[in-house]
This record gives sequence, structure tokens and C-alpha cells, in this order.
Amino acid sequence: MTATSSAHAWWSGDLATGAGTAQTASSAIPEVPITWNARAEGSATATTPEELLAAAHASCYCMALSNELGKNGTPPARLDADVAVTFIPGTGITTSVITVVGDVPGVDAKQFEAFAAKAKAECPVSKALAGVEISLASATLI
Repeated sequence: MTATSSAHAWWSGDLATGAGTAQTASSAIPEVPITWNARAEGSATATTPEELLAAAHASCYCMALSNELGKNGTPPARLDADVAVTFIPGTGITTSVITVVGDVPGVDAKQFEAFAAKAKAECPVSKALAGVEISLASATLI
């Protein structure tokens, strides 16, 4: 089975003063504003390609880690992943840093760290970001 996901963005104006919006085709994420200022300096009112990429990486990573734990017979009760994607103007996307906390009965901290590292390598979004430094900041059990 193959699934294709899509999104739409529009932009008006030059890079520095222009603006636009982005929206997923499913409308699961409402239309969100995008601006260069938000991308280069951060914003609480507009999103960025990097924020959307971080959301994609976090969700994909949770699925990959859940898969690894499930193959071990120890599916997670809960996984919480945070991903921080760094963008440097003039350079591009440089890093994606994963932090994960899990409630996984039957797995100790060392095992969880090993599963977390394997999921980082096996996550399809991690693979798509092959040119970016991807690190696992921490993998913690609760």
C-alpha cells in the first residue's frame, strides 16, 4: 500500500517583507501563516518549514520507536517525543535533535536507550534528512 501526503503553500511579496500560508491537504492542520521573519528569528504567531519538519520528525519517530518496541513484545504505554530543528539563514537546516520520554513496561533504561537509538536510524523522516545531523539528546523512561 502506498500513501501520498500533500500540502499547499502560497507566498506574496519579496522574501524579507512578503508573507504567505501553508496548509496540509487533509486540513488536519489549519492554514498557518508563514513569514521570513518567523523563519529567521522565530515567532509565536507564524510557523516555519522547520517547525512543520520537526512535527513530521517527532510523529514519525514515535511510530518508529513504537514499532521497535512492539517487535520486542513490549509496546509502549506512551511515548512523548520532542524534536528541535535548527535553521541558520544562509546555511539551511543544520540539525534535528530528538528527546523522548517513554512509559514502556518490561523495558529497562538501557534497553529503552538502545531501542530509541535504533528508531532514530530507522525512522523514514530521519532517512529523508540524511544530509542533516540528527541526534538523540535523551531517551528517558518514566
